[in-house]
Amino acid sequence: MELAFSGELWFWRGPAPWHFVTVPDEESELLESISAMVTYGWGMVPVAVRIGDSAWETSLWPKNGGYIVPVKTWVRKAESLDVGDIVDVRLTVRA
Repeated sequence: MELAFSGELWFWRGPAPWHFVTVPDEESELLESISAMVTYGWGMVPVAVRIGDSAWETSLWPKNGGYIVPVKTWVRKAESLDVGDIVDVRLTVRA
């Protein structure tokens, strides 16, 4: 499954701070429909992600009935991204 969407980059200040982009509701519903077939536990969905020219593998985190994409520091630096920026995201679910 491949998905493309745009979303705002936001920062979570928790005990292990991270930057994320929230997967929109429609795409989250599609991901939920296949999650049982691909998750390795805790609802995590393995994906390949592309933002701009940067590509990496990670897992979507479940949050509030949807999913969020963790965005690594090197990606934010390479793509000159700041909190509040609208980011174009391409996801490929890995089985």
